[in-house]
Amino acid sequence: MAQPPGGVMLARRGPEPAELLAALPVAVMVVDADGRIAQANAECELMLNLSERAMRGRSIGDVLPLPDEAAIREGRAFTAFDLALETSRGLRIRVDLAAVELVDHPGWRAITLHHAANSRRLGHSADRAAAARSAVGAAAMLAHEIKNPLSSIRGAAQLIADGAEPGDLTTLVIDEVDRVTALIDRMEDFTDTRPLPVEPLNIYPLLAHVRDAALAGFARGIDIQERFDPSLPRALANRDALLQVLINLMKNAATALGQRGERRITLTTSYRHGMAVAAGPGRPRSPLPIEICVVDTGAGAPEDIAEHLFDPFVSSRPEGKGLGLALVDKLVRDMGGIVQYSREGTPNETVFRILLPRAS
Repeated sequence: MAQPPGGVMLARRGPEPAELLAALPVAVMVVDADGRIAQANAECELMLNLSERAMRGRSIGDVLPLPDEAAIREGRAFTAFDLALETSRGLRIRVDLAAVELVDHPGWRAITLHHAANSRRLGHSADRAAAARSAVGAAAMLAHEIKNPLSSIRGAAQLIADGAEPGDLTTLVIDEVDRVTALIDRMEDFTDTRPLPVEPLNIYPLLAHVRDAALAGFARGIDIQERFDPSLPRALANRDALLQVLINLMKNAATALGQRGERRITLTTSYRHGMAVAAGPGRPRSPLPIEICVVDTGAGAPEDIAEHLFDPFVSSRPEGKGLGLALVDKLVRDMGGIVQYSREGTPNETVFRILLPRAS
């Protein structure tokens, strides 16, 4: 509070709404009840390469044609990830979009746009570079994993050939062969293209089982918290596949926490009204309102591989084979959903977000 010479205390004026809008580090436009742009902040101008003055008063469809503009006009909450759009000037962008109604202003909407790369929407690598990276990773992993047991088997065979008693050497051979077989079995999980049967599923008994299994084993000593939506409807999913997905993500989180600092994993659920996501490139968006998150306080993936976490044979750990998250992605997609990775919150936490269809 400032005190003028006369001694009267004056309240310091806070920032105006327009100033707050301009300062936001996210592209925001405000659309009136007639679907015309009333305001756009600096980030929006930068993203669309168009000034607010040029946008103001124009229909949103004339500036940025949206495939579901009708849903936005009708006042429904709307969210879409990895949305490919083209502006009226021919600028092509790929964004995550959210539209919400403004309180006390019927029909008015605030629309936010994020570059899709910032959301770490992962799990679909269709480009040649990703394919090449996976092939190189596969060759390196197989060379490393198979060379060691073969060396042990050869050494044991040489000792037996030199007249040594088989004894424990035969056990060694069997163990090493079993190790190679187990690796091949894991890789064969990716070759199963049969449709995955799904059914209406109450996810809460499954989450309780996952939590108890984690606390009794790989997450012993870690604080596991829950933030659940008690009114969540049933998901359309496969119980065994979803159990495997959650166990894999929980193990991944527990490993990422290490042994120092705050060691916490949080399981969350929520219902995302209006959520519509493309499950793959070139595929139509479908509603995926059931959200399950595995959140941990670890450091997250290194920036150089964060965009490729769900590619096979990509791992942030020297001992990792890069198969766990790739299998998670496959199983979630087989259930008609998607899985995402992001760093969120203050301080940042690692979030693996599963989005699934709702059972009708």
